[in-house]
Amino acid sequence: MKKIVELLQEELSAAFVKAGYDEKYAKVTASNRPDLCQYQCNGALAAAKEYHKAPIQMANEVVDILKDSESFKDITAQMPGFINMSVSDEFLAGYINEMAKSDKFGCEEPEKKETIVIDYGGANVAKPLHVGHLRSAVIGESIKRTARYMGHEVIGDVHLGDWGLQIGLIITELSKRKPELVYFDDKYEGEYPKEAPFTMSDLEEIYPYASGYSKEHPEYKEEAQQATAELQAGRRGYLALWQHIINVSVEDLKKIYTSLNVEFDLWKKESDAQPYIPDMVQEMKDGGYAHIDDGALVVDVKEETDTKEIPPCMILKSNGATLYNTTDLATLVERRKLFDPTKVIYVVDKRQSLYFEQVFRCARKTKIVKEDTDLIFVGFGTMNGKDGKPFKTRDGGVLRLEQLLKDVNEQVLDKMKDRDMDEQTMQDAASKIGLAAIKYGDLSNQASKDYVFDVDRFTSFEGNTGPYILYTIVRIKSLLAKVKELGISISEDKGIAPADNKSETDVMLSLSKWSETVTAAYEEQAPHKICQYIYELSDVFNKFYHENKIVTNEDEAVRESYIKLSSFVGKVLEQAIDLLGLEAPERM
Repeated sequence: MKKIVELLQEELSAAFVKAGYDEKYAKVTASNRPDLCQYQCNGALAAAKEYHKAPIQMANEVVDILKDSESFKDITAQMPGFINMSVSDEFLAGYINEMAKSDKFGCEEPEKKETIVIDYGGANVAKPLHVGHLRSAVIGESIKRTARYMGHEVIGDVHLGDWGLQIGLIITELSKRKPELVYFDDKYEGEYPKEAPFTMSDLEEIYPYASGYSKEHPEYKEEAQQATAELQAGRRGYLALWQHIINVSVEDLKKIYTSLNVEFDLWKKESDAQPYIPDMVQEMKDGGYAHIDDGALVVDVKEETDTKEIPPCMILKSNGATLYNTTDLATLVERRKLFDPTKVIYVVDKRQSLYFEQVFRCARKTKIVKEDTDLIFVGFGTMNGKDGKPFKTRDGGVLRLEQLLKDVNEQVLDKMKDRDMDEQTMQDAASKIGLAAIKYGDLSNQASKDYVFDVDRFTSFEGNTGPYILYTIVRIKSLLAKVKELGISISEDKGIAPADNKSETDVMLSLSKWSETVTAAYEEQAPHKICQYIYELSDVFNKFYHENKIVTNEDEAVRESYIKLSSFVGKVLEQAIDLLGLEAPERM
């Protein structure tokens, strides 16, 4: 199904050609002056130079051709050469009815299906998720859901950090605390225990302690580095401990990600790329891409057009050790082998843009990825407190994500304490509203921008907030429940009638933007565009709801049309919040 602006543009194109002008000037956009018209075309202004005519003359010629079109309620030429358009109520209602009948409300299947890998989450094993992990998780999840909705094959990968010094530090500290464990006995040849000798709580205490201690004691750090090297060289006991660390960590991570309504198709780890590194490095050498610089193996990625310094991409340190660059490049080798993606999207802190520029250039130069593979960096800004600094706890620590969810949930429960609900219904509603407050508060901002996490504003049931959007959906659910309770029958053969007032027209105009909004959100990796859409739609629907009798309307035909329009708004809003990773409760 074509977008509404495409249909209008087709009419204008034919009119431009009939008037003797190139159709390329017939571009239609939503009006930047909605008080004057709904859509506009500024093509006559651009065409004036080519045709040596006054823009207003050309605009009038096009308008004269279209003045009897049934698509327009009003079409006029305005100085110095604008074409202002408002569609007819019949045309708009027809478009909305087609949307309601079509799959995905008019979003067309792509001509070419992409295979997309999205790298988001970025958690490390043995560490709890904190607020710094929020943005990658919720932005990545929305990008994944939107791409999948558009009809593409999408693979979401958590890509855990599990292969660095942090594991060596944990192993070293465990060897001090529990030296009797069989994992430290070189002579042990039996099966290792299936149960881990620690819990997630233990790991959360062990790692920070070991990390802090190593900074004060060089010999301890050296011991941890040795343990890391032995692990990576395949020492049996250390590999068994490492597997325990992964199992315990992943079980805990899955609980937190589930509570965020974030799901990964792959739980791949940094270590999964290790087998691909030797061949990759050899191919870089054989292809003449990599060379030794000050003892390290590097690939030059600077280009002649660069206006800033782009350092070489280091592949191996002077001692032969690998780096994040090495692992990320080897992960691309693995992803090409497993999925052959047309796009790989990384959702990462924007401060890592230079790093990813190096990795992407290196991947292209060394032919790790195909020439037509898109490597996309979605860099996000920081989540700040009201003081403008990165969000912290009151004592200055990093807030755990689990605690943030709990705190917001309690704040929502406090706001709902006067509601007439049983405990289970209240808890269910509060968890969904709290999650909407957090995720919508984040996603409604452009990803690259820093934003202030204001829990009081985000949990408000009014304004541009997640709870307000959910409230609108629940209002529609309540309206439809009333229809059912009153036994009002709705015919299947009649559609939504042409609007009979401005508030209804505004709802239809807002609905009609669905396809172009979702397409733009997908193409630009921009969940905030979906947020803008649902806030506008919620706002105009609530105005319509307050200004019109819907269920109690005396005119049966009008009542039925209003109910159908309300129902359709509810369906679109529920689909939209699903793209954001949200759910609406039954009651609020």
